[in-house]
Amino acid sequence: MTASSIYFQSLPYGLDPSTQLIDYKGLATQAKIYKPRLLICGASAYPRDWDYKALRAVADEHGAFLMADIAHTSGLVAAGELADPFQYCDVVTTTTHKTLRGPRAGLIFFRKDSDKAKDLEKRVNDAVFPACQGGPHNNTIAGIATALLQATQPTWKAYAKQVIANAQTLGEELVARGYKLQTSGTDNHLVLWDLRPLGLTGSKLEKLCDIVGITINKNAVSGDASAQVPGGIRLGTSALTSRDMLQEDIKVVADFLHRAVQIALVLQKEAGSKLLKDFVRVATTQEEGKVGAQQVKDLGKEVRVFARRWPVPGVDVSKLTRPAGIEEDE
Repeated sequence: MTASSIYFQSLPYGLDPSTQLIDYKGLATQAKIYKPRLLICGASAYPRDWDYKALRAVADEHGAFLMADIAHTSGLVAAGELADPFQYCDVVTTTTHKTLRGPRAGLIFFRKDSDKAKDLEKRVNDAVFPACQGGPHNNTIAGIATALLQATQPTWKAYAKQVIANAQTLGEELVARGYKLQTSGTDNHLVLWDLRPLGLTGSKLEKLCDIVGITINKNAVSGDASAQVPGGIRLGTSALTSRDMLQEDIKVVADFLHRAVQIALVLQKEAGSKLLKDFVRVATTQEEGKVGAQQVKDLGKEVRVFARRWPVPGVDVSKLTRPAGIEEDE
């Protein structure tokens, strides 16, 4: 629920079930019925690029504005590694963290030469303040400026290329191990992993990875009946790339994830129930006759040893608190 739902009615468009790609033909058909005033594109868990030209054609057919939210992909767009929404969209929004690697904040871009609204600049500015936001933080503004300066440097394109190469390597390694990915791969920094063929939920794998020191997040996948019990997880390679990992290093990460899944299946069997609390109990408590908790500890130790090869700038890894349930190396 957001403030926009108070003022506007919305109609979602979907994916082609056979490919999990955006169904642009179905979108165009829906638009003829719904006749939107604003067509929005962008996603937080879509591993492919967008066809902004096709979306522009649909928007023009109905006299609608076209808005792209590129919060997750703006760093890759800035490098020219993904399609450019600024050629076709009336409004473009983005966060400044994620692939742009700046502070937690946001940006709104708009056309000053819009034929549909000469006052689009005023509309956007008034919607931000006093309507929705206020209190700018000068330190954050300086951080945004620094991030945008970095994005103009030649090294930025190399970073963006490596982010995508790492994501594609991660996806290929998982597929080679027999796992299923949404859209069967990726064009950007994201990999959406469908765990349903394994009889495993994203919630359980997320919890296990938290315990061993791997940060992922549970995520709904196409066809899920409920977002409360998601059938997949979302992976990203921006942070690992910023820590200088290359494709060969990502293969090690893929192996860690593979082992985490295999351990999760053992834990799920040992728990004897579908409840997450029972799963966590057997993952963190050494019980007689059960091997899952020891496998969790072993994997956690290996992950920590590997991670310390890739320090985060400005962070003393020797002072980090170890994950719950993981003992220090002997």
